[in-house]
Amino acid sequence: QVQLKESGGGLVQAGGSLRLSCAVSARSFSDNCIAWFRQAPGQERDFVAGISRGGLYTYYADPVKGRFTISRDNANYMVHLQMNSLKPEDTAVYYCAADASIVLHTTPISYDYWGQGTQVTVSS
Repeated sequence: QVQLKESGGGLVQAGGSLRLSCAVSARSFSDNCIAWFRQAPGQERDFVAGISRGGLYTYYADPVKGRFTISRDNANYMVHLQMNSLKPEDTAVYYCAADASIVLHTTPISYDYWGQGTQVTVSS
């Protein structure tokens, strides 16, 4: 069982920054790829960014490339998502998820464990 808990969401103006954090249960941290997804009202849950088990490989969805950065803090069992140059279209509930596969997947169905989500609202 992998437990995840997101934090760091909030309200920010367009052009601003936020850093989301995902706390992962220590026993499971090194055995899982971790990804961030987001879901806006009435929309599907979309992949945002992911990081491999060892942290050497990252992958980003096109809408966030160059603006978002995902990273792993192995000492504290955390995964962070630094979000810069935020846009109103980034408004959504953001979820972190864990997958024990060695391959970094981008589809929600591949992830077995999810956090409860954190709201990010970007005002224009």
